[in-house]
Amino acid sequence: MIQFKDITNKNIWKVCALEPFEEQKDFAAENIQSLAEAYATRNEGHYALPLAVYNDDDLIGFVMIGKGTVGNENESDLIKENYSLWRLMIDKKYQGRGLGKQTIDAVMDLIRAFPFGPAEKVWLSYEPENVHARDIYRKYGFVENGEMCGNEIVAVYNLVE
Repeated sequence: MIQFKDITNKNIWKVCALEPFEEQKDFAAENIQSLAEAYATRNEGHYALPLAVYNDDDLIGFVMIGKGTVGNENESDLIKENYSLWRLMIDKKYQGRGLGKQTIDAVMDLIRAFPFGPAEKVWLSYEPENVHARDIYRKYGFVENGEMCGNEIVAVYNLVE
């Protein structure tokens, strides 16, 4: 069963040691970079929640959600007013077992609890070349809306019907 745990001194270096397959590394920020971004984002008064992903007792991945600004110039209202699935990575040892979808399910349940206040949508972004991520998120119900976040394609999931 997928569960999230805070990142503490007990697990921080294990989280930082998680990694995707070599061919996925261009598409995923290192977890230590994500933790630094979360720290800076929170220090600026914005919302970022980095979490360790466990399947029962096994540390399998890392996720980070946010709400509001991600610090880019010319952010759209979508980005400013809604949740983001900012990071999602499953360690290469645990890929191909359906744990990615289970993790997305658990993240969406967490977001629907509105830990940073209500919102209507969840957005995420991926590089145009990352066809694997695009396929996973499309199957889940994320829809590209024509926006870009930097050089990445934005896809949106409606929380409210």
